[in-house]
Amino acid sequence: MTTTPSPRSPLTRIAAPEGVAPSPHHSHVVLGTGRFVAVSGQCALDERGEVVGEGDPAAQARQVFENLRRCLAAAGATFDDVVKLTYFVTDVAHLPAVREARDAVIPADRLPASSAVEVSALFRPELLVEIEAFAIVAG
Repeated sequence: MTTTPSPRSPLTRIAAPEGVAPSPHHSHVVLGTGRFVAVSGQCALDERGEVVGEGDPAAQARQVFENLRRCLAAAGATFDDVVKLTYFVTDVAHLPAVREARDAVIPADRLPASSAVEVSALFRPELLVEIEAFAIVAG
């Protein structure tokens, strides 16, 4: 079992509990104490509600993570505090682009737990990715 305490938050990440195969893409378990923060699914919409990166999963993923960053900041949180991400993609082939955008903001030693779900559509047809986040903030 590998555990990694976060230097900036009250979280412990367990990459691979005993008897569970490790994954390079997420921690299997993240635990901590503090204030719970839930961030609704974010899509690739700019501040005017216009789609960013139509047809481009990488551009959309970058915008989604920027929106998540802004939402977390509004709650006094950062990506260091994220314990769970849920990815909704219209094609699982978009997951490498999503992971690349995630890796730009979350270091490999602080990966949250995560789930990925392929969906037939999001609330607007030009959207390819939606991501929700759960975080725990100290105090």
